[in-house]
Amino acid sequence: MSIISSKVGAVFIPVSNIIEAREWYCSILGLEPAFDIIAGHLCCIPMDNNGLNIVLDSKIYNADTCFREPAFHFNTDDIHAAYQFIKDRNIEMITDIENGHWFNFKDPDGNMLMICKC
Repeated sequence: MSIISSKVGAVFIPVSNIIEAREWYCSILGLEPAFDIIAGHLCCIPMDNNGLNIVLDSKIYNADTCFREPAFHFNTDDIHAAYQFIKDRNIEMITDIENGHWFNFKDPDGNMLMICKC
């Protein structure tokens, strides 16, 4: 047994404005943006009850650090409703629903994100 867990604890996302990013991510996830800003540049948003977080970090942001390909995906049970939800918010869509299971879009900083029906 290893002292290091085989679980992913967090995915870091580079953002240009930590407060605006917290608001945007919480709005698409249906969460209240009540999460603390840590050290002036970090915001941890819990994604499930198993300890997984996304960590928004404005200290690591520059135009070259944005995700050009999705580094992770958000889950959904209804890919069509999720697609319409994102589209209705005038968020930049990158793909249509592909193979009936996933689509890509961008956050306000240009990071490529994915939603996938699992």
